[in-house]
Amino acid sequence: MCEHVQTHDGFQQTEQYANYNAQIRCHGFASVFPRENLFCCLTHSSQPHPIITVLHFWGVGFQTCIRKCEYKMLHISHLAIPRCLSCKEESVACHRAQNLSEDFFIIIMAKSETCLINLRYQDGSEGSPSNPAKFRNQDFAQIKADCLRKGELFVDNAFPPNSNSLGDVPGLSEVKWLRPADLLREQGNNDKPAYCTDGMSRFDFAQGSLGNCWFLSAMSALTFQKNLMEQVVPMDQSFEDYAGIFHFRFWRFGKWVDVVIDDYLPTINKQFLSVSSKCQNEFWAPLLEKAYAKVCGSYADMHGGSSSDAFKDFTGGLYHCHDFKKPNAPSHDELWLTLSRATECKSLICSMTGEEADKLANTGLADGHGYSVTGITEVKLNDSKVRLVRVMNPWGAGEWNGKWSDKSDMWDKVEPEVRKMCFDRDDGEFWMEFEDFCSHFREVTICSETPNFLDGDFKCQWKCMIYDGSWVAGISAGGKWDEPTFATNPQYRIQVSVIDKEEPEDKNVLVSLMQKPLQEHRRQMKIEEVVVLIYKVPPGTPQGRLGSEFFNTNSTVKRPTRYQGFIEVIQLHSLEPGEYVIVPFTYEPNITADFVLTVYTKADAKIRPCQGGEDEKDDHLSEIRDKDNEKATDEDPNYALFKVYADQNDELLAVQLQKLLNDRFPHGSGHRGFSLDACRSMIALVDLDQRMTMTFTEFSILWKKIQEYKNLFHRSDVNENGSLSDDELQNAIKAAGMDVNDASVGLMMSRYSGFSTTSLEEFITLMLRLDKMSDIFKGKSSDGVIHLNWDEWSLISMYN
Repeated sequence: MCEHVQTHDGFQQTEQYANYNAQIRCHGFASVFPRENLFCCLTHSSQPHPIITVLHFWGVGFQTCIRKCEYKMLHISHLAIPRCLSCKEESVACHRAQNLSEDFFIIIMAKSETCLINLRYQDGSEGSPSNPAKFRNQDFAQIKADCLRKGELFVDNAFPPNSNSLGDVPGLSEVKWLRPADLLREQGNNDKPAYCTDGMSRFDFAQGSLGNCWFLSAMSALTFQKNLMEQVVPMDQSFEDYAGIFHFRFWRFGKWVDVVIDDYLPTINKQFLSVSSKCQNEFWAPLLEKAYAKVCGSYADMHGGSSSDAFKDFTGGLYHCHDFKKPNAPSHDELWLTLSRATECKSLICSMTGEEADKLANTGLADGHGYSVTGITEVKLNDSKVRLVRVMNPWGAGEWNGKWSDKSDMWDKVEPEVRKMCFDRDDGEFWMEFEDFCSHFREVTICSETPNFLDGDFKCQWKCMIYDGSWVAGISAGGKWDEPTFATNPQYRIQVSVIDKEEPEDKNVLVSLMQKPLQEHRRQMKIEEVVVLIYKVPPGTPQGRLGSEFFNTNSTVKRPTRYQGFIEVIQLHSLEPGEYVIVPFTYEPNITADFVLTVYTKADAKIRPCQGGEDEKDDHLSEIRDKDNEKATDEDPNYALFKVYADQNDELLAVQLQKLLNDRFPHGSGHRGFSLDACRSMIALVDLDQRMTMTFTEFSILWKKIQEYKNLFHRSDVNENGSLSDDELQNAIKAAGMDVNDASVGLMMSRYSGFSTTSLEEFITLMLRLDKMSDIFKGKSSDGVIHLNWDEWSLISMYN
């Protein structure tokens, strides 16, 4: 009666292989196509648009619902009473039926119920899909308008067309950076450059010299999801109204960012260095790759990786990896069910072969190579069914040559309609039997915007809440559960209200913990071992942070699992109604790092963050919060204030830090304020990543120091006149554990205050510098003597 192929293509599939004449109602819910024009498939549009189902029926009648729904209804010859697919209303005799004499495909669209509710970005705030933050603080519209007004073509100084942006790519001859029109001219091609021609498809591009198959296979999977594709690749761009500037969007650590690039592309011998377009004058693919290279730090930083990284940056969704070789790997039936669910949730799917050159020899498959999974189906062969997987090689060539490959005689043994699924052409896409797929591939990675694919509950509408946090050494980086400082880690108390009793062990809470690396270059990222634990909080437990006694006397809901080398940790839980506390931490204590915690729940849940430090009375920014920040009661007060002054990248420049301190800091008498130079110095003193900006982690370190020296100032101000004399200054320095002679103290007072007394602001600036130099000396000295090379000396003396 009905056959189907589950795929991600949507209308791209039919556009790729068929030249149909029927019109599609974009908002409608039924369209009819002659059988010879299409093969049968099941496909999905991108959320929140409707799910599309394509069915192949023999002898179909077509009627309108009695309630005049937007849906049409099927009248199938062997059914006694046809029903509307929307309201289930039965048809009546007065309906006019169009009885069709030949087989037809009916496309039926049903409204989706599973789009994710992101509680952080409901209002379209900065970082949301509709309002992405500006990467590197570059405003695409403003820059383009300025270039057009001046009659200039944009050159991106933040990612310039030179060797710095290329990075250390081995084995390359001289690279020439060319704009698209110049490249076509050098190739002798008279066509005009185009951003996109006839839509975006996985067949538009092929991998080049760069080892980034992980990125391109993910990019291939992305082309199936039109809405996601257009979120990443804005379509309102072209080479008309041209200024040499383009922009793309990626999800980066909790928010969407808009990445601006110029259109200089690296070439060798008049050919693309990396990804190339099969249509020579189409440039969306190499431009997208350049934007992602900018996010990664350079083209070289894209060499080698995992499709899950690109999936995350394309969707902000959840990914799950299945390693076929692990002892607890899912059975073939379990994996097939997972792939079926993933396809139904319009997921992105990629696969990877193992480093098994001998095993893969003569199969057509490359070892250690990333592929995208573009469809699954079951076909009838004799009296049994065979499960097939369709796979795409990002090289745009090189295919499996075993059973069910393009040239396999297995296709001669199936019905002609099924045979139409096979196309004998070396385009990189091929079918293979599911058992062969499991045998020859090492792993499969699935990514979806929602968690629905994990348990097959397609009707549930998940909610998600995103929190930015940090571990700060000595404050909130307590290490693993058996460390005495474990309770100082950040804590998030969550109230779970509902669990589906009819579903055994209903998975109702999912937690994702993602690190935010300090390093700008992807290959230099230091990945710490991070873990997240959940504890049940007994009724009657006081609100606020939980101390060591609680963690010593209560057990986790799941045994701790170590995740080495993973930038993100994902856990799915079945939690009974009640209160819990989520504790993210690094396995080793005293590691400073930023993170993003995302909590997905099936029902509404209240979450209260309690950022690091075991004693809530610690000198946080609560003492300087004013009424403007009272609305941020559910956030860390430090972070709430930081956000007021931070730029779109969640960073402070010197002028922003100066405004924060001078607006909000409790000044002493004779207030002179923090100078811009002093604020530049403060940023340099805690500049962990040497980006000349201040992240929240660095701000937290600075604030702890400022609080320490503020308290020291007040203890040293014996006569309580709001300033320190030279004697009081010297005593304060000694109290801080630093031995400085009288002459040096006099010089310091002259350098940092210029008066006979030192104000609170001047004292803090002085002590921060002195503390930094003391730490450097202690770390590098031996027997009271310090040894530095020129690079170290110049960095310390001129910057830090």
